[in-house]
Parts: sequence; C-alpha cells; structure tokens
Amino acid sequence: MNAAPADQIRLLNVQSLDLRLTQLAHKRNNLPELAELQTLEGDLTQQRDLLVAAQTEESDTAREQTKAEQDVDQVRQRAARDQQRLDSGAITSPKDLENLQREIASLAKRQGDLEEIVLEVMERREAAQERVTELTERVEAIQAKVADAVSRRDAAFAEIDDEAATVTKERELTAADIPADLLKLYDRLREKQGGVGAARLFQRRCEGCRLELDITELNDVRAAAPDQVVRCENCSRILVRTPDSGL
Repeated sequence: MNAAPADQIRLLNVQSLDLRLTQLAHKRNNLPELAELQTLEGDLTQQRDLLVAAQTEESDTAREQTKAEQDVDQVRQRAARDQQRLDSGAITSPKDLENLQREIASLAKRQGDLEEIVLEVMERREAAQERVTELTERVEAIQAKVADAVSRRDAAFAEIDDEAATVTKERELTAADIPADLLKLYDRLREKQGGVGAARLFQRRCEGCRLELDITELNDVRAAAPDQVVRCENCSRILVRTPDSGL
C-alpha cells in the first residue's frame, strides 16, 4: 500500500486523537464519584432496610399497645359495674356478696397485670420510634451525600463529554484528508492492537511495541519508498517515518 508521507503523518495525528478519546472514555468510566456512589447506594439500601424494619416494629407495637389498652379498659369497666352493684345494696346474700367481692379483687389484680403489659409495650414502642427517627436521619444524610456525588459526577461527565465531542470533531476533520484504504487498515489494526494502529518510528524504535528494529528491519525501511506504507515486523502496526526516525 502506498500513501503520501503527509497522509501518513496525519495518521499519527488521528492516532493521537483516538488515544485521547480512549483516555476520556476510561476517565469517564472510572470517575471517583462512581465508586463513591456505589458505596453510598449500598449504605443507603442497608439503612433503608433497617428503617423499614424499625417502622414495622413501631407499627406492630402500636397495634399491640392499642389491644392492651382495650383489654385494660374492658376490665376497668367490668370492675366499675361490679362495684356499683356492690355499693347499691341490691345484693343481700352473703354468698353472693362474697363472690362479688372476690371478683372485684380478681379484676383489680387483672387490671394491674394488664397495665404492666401496657407500660412494657409503650417502652418498646418508644424505643422503636427513637430507632425510626435515628434511621430516618441517617437515610436523609446519605441521600444528601448521594445527591452531592451525583451532581459532581454529572458535572464531570459534562466536562468529559464536551472535550470528547471536540476531539471527535477534530478527528473527523483530520481523517477526512486521509486515503480511505489507509484509514481502513489503520482502524483494523487499532482494533486488534489495543487501540494503537499506527506508531512513529523514533530513534530506530517502534513507539507501538517499544522494540528497537534490528539492522535487517532498518535496512528494509531505509529501502522503502517515501510513499510506501511500512509495517513493524514485531507488532504489525503501521510504522510512520519522521525526521527523528534515525534512519
């Protein structure tokens, strides 16, 4: 394949622009904000799960407290009715009076036991409410950090994307002046060779594979016509000659 020396030099410019685009893509995919967000989102998920568990516990204890208070109220009402019967004097039978007094005493004990249960449930509910408040504050704090990291990530994305758009446009303009067959060869080699399809021959060394050409290879390059597209024997990349090639 033949191509004007100037076109081969332009190929190095395209290679430089492609490398910059690769660097920008790598930078975009490895922003510190991305790792930060991944950690924050993991923390946020964990804290949200704990919050849901605490809210469920608070809801359960609220229902339990309501039920316990209803039980106390029922015993209190029954005891009040019995006391009214006792105080009314309508019951004259000693046995019936004794039974009624025994029931009132039993209800008083039952009421006391139930009130203890209410207090215990209230303590557990209060603890659950405090846990909900604490976890809500944690979730809100992490959400604020997430919002900040997202803002910084998006700003970095915008900066990188703007530069990438500029470099892409410059690449298009530079590549437009390069023969199609040479550009096609370069693109194929670049895909196979880790993003580098053309390299400068500098001081008898290929800057693609970093290996120095032996004397036979150098003689072949020296003998090649200026418009001949030469390839590195070691890495197969297009080898572009410049005044600094050391030939």
